[in-house]
Amino acid sequence: MDKTSIFDVKELRQELILINLNEIITAIEEKGYNVTNQLVGYFLTGDDKYITSYNNARLKIKKFDRSEILMALINSYLGR
Repeated sequence: MDKTSIFDVKELRQELILINLNEIITAIEEKGYNVTNQLVGYFLTGDDKYITSYNNARLKIKKFDRSEILMALINSYLGR
């Protein structure tokens, strides 16, 4: 018997954001920068120069709105 699969677009989007964020964090670490300082600087100012261009990290973070990234982080922290 075939079952219909139901996908939650919001959940998929959140997962995509978190995957990209992990890649961005890895790039920041590999360049030797403090991840916390760089991300806080980016979130507070919106200046993408806080994010290294190494491994396309800057392009990856610009795919998403800052508020969308923060919501994904908070939802992940809360287990939602």
